[in-house]
Amino acid sequence: MSRVVAERVAEPSYDELYAEHRARVTRLARTLLRDPHEAQEVEQEVFLKVFHQLQSGAPRMHWSGWIVRVTVNACRDRRRSGWWRLWRDASDELDEASLASAGRTPEEAALGDEVQRRIWQAFERLPARQREVFLLRQVEGFSTEETADLLGVQVGSVKRHLYRALLRLRAATGGER
Repeated sequence: MSRVVAERVAEPSYDELYAEHRARVTRLARTLLRDPHEAQEVEQEVFLKVFHQLQSGAPRMHWSGWIVRVTVNACRDRRRSGWWRLWRDASDELDEASLASAGRTPEEAALGDEVQRRIWQAFERLPARQREVFLLRQVEGFSTEETADLLGVQVGSVKRHLYRALLRLRAATGGER
């Protein structure tokens, strides 16, 4: 009986974690940094940390939240560094088409190119914290409490940043307040 229980709670392998979380890490990094090359660097950095965490023999953890937190923090570190600002200003704009999911929903198909362009422009103008909160809540589907925990802020702060981000995005698309 104890052997069966031990098998069920075994840590996932690096390959399993990579396969399960790579797409989310890439999507988060590319959206927060708006640079595919920097996002790839962050992805490598995140999975190097995953590898080291597995090798350290640390106690079992909730990997999904930990990986998202490490990804967001790595993106913040990149944005804060001075050389990255110079690189970002000289780099290409975000190619939002590469972030699209494999299948388009009817809503996405109905959304015109002009509206989509305005949404992305408005998203890029959001302050960094509002982008992070919007991405984790609306795109990744984390709850308010999970988002607060992942970003290390209060629940009220998440609500406030999400509200302000939604106001700005609605205004950019001509939506109602």
